[in-house]
Amino acid sequence: MGDAGSVAPAAWRDARRIARLAAIGTGATVAATVATGGVLLGQARQARRTIPMAEAPPPRCDGEYGARLPGPPITMVVLGDSSAAGYGVFRRRETPGALLATGLSRRLHRPVRLHRFAVVGALSAGLKPQVESALEVEPEVAVILVGGNDVTNRTSPAVAVRYLVDAVRTLRAVGCEVVVGTCPDLGAIQPIRPPLRWLARRWSRQLAAAQTVAVVEAGGWTVSLGDLLGPRFAAEPARMFAWDRFHPSAEGYAAAAAALLPTVLAALGVGPELRPLLAAREGVRSLPEAAHVAARHAGTEVSGAQVRGRDRGPGGRWAQLRRRAFFGVGAVPQPGPTADSPTLEGLA
Repeated sequence: MGDAGSVAPAAWRDARRIARLAAIGTGATVAATVATGGVLLGQARQARRTIPMAEAPPPRCDGEYGARLPGPPITMVVLGDSSAAGYGVFRRRETPGALLATGLSRRLHRPVRLHRFAVVGALSAGLKPQVESALEVEPEVAVILVGGNDVTNRTSPAVAVRYLVDAVRTLRAVGCEVVVGTCPDLGAIQPIRPPLRWLARRWSRQLAAAQTVAVVEAGGWTVSLGDLLGPRFAAEPARMFAWDRFHPSAEGYAAAAAALLPTVLAALGVGPELRPLLAAREGVRSLPEAAHVAARHAGTEVSGAQVRGRDRGPGGRWAQLRRRAFFGVGAVPQPGPTADSPTLEGLA
């Protein structure tokens, strides 16, 4: 997700304008507009008091995983914001980068060299310097998690997506595979109350859908994170949230890594054998339609597809929707021999 400190100030600045536009769109009266704006302002102030500002940086997870395994290491980079960096956990093995590198190494039986360039508080506009640093290590696969801060700062989706697609195209130009975890559902954050929560959910889904279209057009893969942990957050907030009640806990990051790992493997051409596509939310359809479906159903993978040898149809580019089997969803990183030995039950 995003930088905790950016949620309330952005909502506070924009609450009156957003409430006014929403009220006009529904034919509400001026009195209703003012009342709604007051509610949103109050909620934004409350969220600002409840959600603490970012403090110490997350643990570094750079290094080689599975170093004793045979073969040359695969170089993976992790880019994006605090959700990519692993803010909210205190051990190296609990960060998304470490979880993905461990799972990838064990599945491929090869070492994985991980470099994390993600920055706490980053917007999509901050991807360019991260990509420039990533290019120096010649990555084979990049995982990008970004978008939460763009929502809380009310960055235009078009602007946020432009920076993201520039990052994807730059990485693809050097042969690096790219997997993007699209914007999470900020409506799942408990300190954000309705109606501000409903607006946060709407903004999150709009950005996630736009990200999906742009990334797949640029040759990347997406996995919708959405409200992947929403029901569990509601049922077990003390367990699924980190101490700040905003970022995921170690178990939350493990679930996100479990959703991303199968697509990372598929992007590298070594994905698990697929089960038949039976669900109504799976199969080939136009990219805009696929993006809309994925934004509403967490854990959905979207990639480019062909129909009768063609990339495009009447509705635009063809896309494949998949619901891959998660590897170890909800598993908790188990204590190992040392604090720097990452493990993830179910990824082995």
